[in-house]
Amino acid sequence: MFCNLVWDWTSNRRLAEWSDLLIGKPLAIAGLVLLGILARWLLHRAVDRLAHRAEKGVLPERVESPTSARRKQRAATMSGVLKSIVTVAVLAVVGTMVLSELGVAIAPIIASAGIIGIALGFGAQSLVRDFLAGIFIFIEDQYGVGDVVDVGEASGTVEAVTLRMTRLRDINGTVWYVPNGEILRVGNQSQNWSRAVVDVAVGYGEDLARVQRVLREVAHDLWDDDELGRVMIEAPEVTGVESLDADSVTIRVMVKTAPLEQWSVARALRQQIKARFDHEGIEIPFAQRVVWHREDQRQVEAQHDAEPEGEAQDPRGTMDAVSKR
Repeated sequence: MFCNLVWDWTSNRRLAEWSDLLIGKPLAIAGLVLLGILARWLLHRAVDRLAHRAEKGVLPERVESPTSARRKQRAATMSGVLKSIVTVAVLAVVGTMVLSELGVAIAPIIASAGIIGIALGFGAQSLVRDFLAGIFIFIEDQYGVGDVVDVGEASGTVEAVTLRMTRLRDINGTVWYVPNGEILRVGNQSQNWSRAVVDVAVGYGEDLARVQRVLREVAHDLWDDDELGRVMIEAPEVTGVESLDADSVTIRVMVKTAPLEQWSVARALRQQIKARFDHEGIEIPFAQRVVWHREDQRQVEAQHDAEPEGEAQDPRGTMDAVSKR
């Protein structure tokens, strides 16, 4: 454009060429750079809005504070990864367009990029798969540092998450390094909320209505507790008879808790139930077994002959019922 204007004004070819070189191309490059900066800013704003939505929790206010800091950390991590991807993509596009304005043939560059992509696709398939899986782990917020997850053969607390791998530590202290591309499914035990499930076994001779009333009272006491109540999202629920076993009736109690608090709540609930059952005289049954003791037939006959009439024992032997824990 500037070349044509200068040619129309001066009819000087060399001056027109120099004006295009000194004015036209710098302005075009500056326009591309400004366009790239604007695109990057708009995309970063979109990422910030997405991260801001991710910071909002779904838990009640009474249990919101223990998890808000970690949720904000996850949102910040996801925001950083997405912004880095956006910056690299915009820089690559703008850089290619600038080279085109400078007269550099970009066709070989694009072809080379395609060849490099094919080489990576064949030579580093697992690495590319790990990175892609890691990106989706961050975007979808499948898990984060501090979560207790089950990823198949390994399970435990997440200690670190990168785009390539996830580091777990199980209950025995073993550290597991799991490539993200090898994770086919994830079970997260600490996302948003958890549930403590306690099955209580009582004897068949107990009044089940009374047992359930006692369990509701015990659970309500925990709900009103200052320390445990703050990690319980909803009031405990006694669902009723869960199963009829050979020597006991199982009644289930469920409590919705904050993430990672289900185990401490379940332990406290079992302890309170045991103490209250002892106080109320409610039996927690144990397995029973009947054992027959048979004596030698000749000894039984000799003892029978020696005993006075009317005091003879049953020749089949004696039976004692013994209990075995």
